[in-house]
Amino acid sequence: LAAHWLARSGPDTYAYDVRISRSYDGGTTWTRPFTPHHDSTQTEHGFVSMFPAPDGSLGAAWLDGREMTGGEEGYGHGNMSLRFASLPRAGDPVGEAVLDDKVCECCQTSVAITSEGPIVVYRDRLAGEIRDISTVRWKGGEWTRPRSVSHDGWKIDGCPVNGPAIDARGPGVAVAWFTAAGDTPRVKLAFSDDAGETFGNPILVDDGAPSGRVDVALLDDGSAMVSWLERVAGGGEVRARRIGADGRRGPAVTIAPSGTARSSGFPRMVRSGKRLVFAWTGAGVLTATLSLP
Repeated sequence: LAAHWLARSGPDTYAYDVRISRSYDGGTTWTRPFTPHHDSTQTEHGFVSMFPAPDGSLGAAWLDGREMTGGEEGYGHGNMSLRFASLPRAGDPVGEAVLDDKVCECCQTSVAITSEGPIVVYRDRLAGEIRDISTVRWKGGEWTRPRSVSHDGWKIDGCPVNGPAIDARGPGVAVAWFTAAGDTPRVKLAFSDDAGETFGNPILVDDGAPSGRVDVALLDDGSAMVSWLERVAGGGEVRARRIGADGRRGPAVTIAPSGTARSSGFPRMVRSGKRLVFAWTGAGVLTATLSLP
């Protein structure tokens, strides 16, 4: 098992580090916490995705603000980067690398393991403040250059705190994300059948008034279940919809009522056998299950 959390590194609002601990006995005992990055700056580090690395170690990708120094309350005007490190069972983290040197500042990352290796998805920050979704992949013993999943063209002069989600089974990959390009909020899904080398045209998922906060799970038949928050009168709902590999949309299923404020958090969905397990923030952390046909 591996767990990560954030720890203050200084008095400023955005001064915090990533801390990681591992267990090799099913959670009975845990290793002493360690930090995957070595910069020692009192800046923002977070939005971590962990995964089994190709060499058998634990891989971690995170947003790293070491270049964002000198600003108000520690939140500077440099670039947020996406970085990676390999965490061996014993010893210090190794192989720290920059996956993208300029990304959106506070959208969560996500990772999946394809038949060809890990693929990391995140919200990029391109020229002109275009904040669309990109991926990097481990291929041939190195990380590829960033590649856009879809050219939405969402121009926004700040981080929407609304990152993408990814799942993979073999060479099949599904990426879900939120965009408000053209001032039109949408949740979209794109499939890949070549381990993320290319993606098909985006498929609209939502019911017309989404606030995003997406998750995605690939199913045995190649379809994908996407969850998101949909705005409704008086609040919001956690909803899910099955999208076929051919683009056909199933009916939306309302999992539970929810708020849509940032304090409502990010609903999560994971497959467990023949059912999906959902977790979201309400009066505490709530859960529900949905049986798969």
